[in-house]
Amino acid sequence: MPSRRDQIALTAEEQERFLAESWTLQVASIGPKGYPHLVAMWYVVLDGMIVFTTFGKSQKILNLRRDPKITVMVESGKKYAELKGLVIEGEAEIITDTPYTAKVMAAVGEKYNGIPAPTDTPEAALRVASKRVVVRVKPVDIYTWDHGKLGGVY
Repeated sequence: MPSRRDQIALTAEEQERFLAESWTLQVASIGPKGYPHLVAMWYVVLDGMIVFTTFGKSQKILNLRRDPKITVMVESGKKYAELKGLVIEGEAEIITDTPYTAKVMAAVGEKYNGIPAPTDTPEAALRVASKRVVVRVKPVDIYTWDHGKLGGVY
């Protein structure tokens, strides 16, 4: 039976919408013993790339400093015919710029808590952001699926 991967792939526009609407990003890095280290993160898309913040001393950052390979996934659906997902394999760029970290934190707050992002960065936000870093996911490969496109024929 020929592959139907092309039939279920998300278009660029569908990918953009799916990333904007999805909630939890599964993030995998390579742990110190060589096993995948998998965590769930809140994220936003800025300038067309997935970004999230985390503490600069977190295990995922230690892993990514040692080896910047990262895989992230968002998915949805409960029944087979509803399954939809997007996986990015790529390189993690760790950004230590405190004002940029505060900007990403504000965007995350807006997405997940409905708190409007401030137009300026208050000193308190910079203090909180100073302990965190931003991870920007730079895609090397993207693969997607939407089983709903199969119309119930598997």
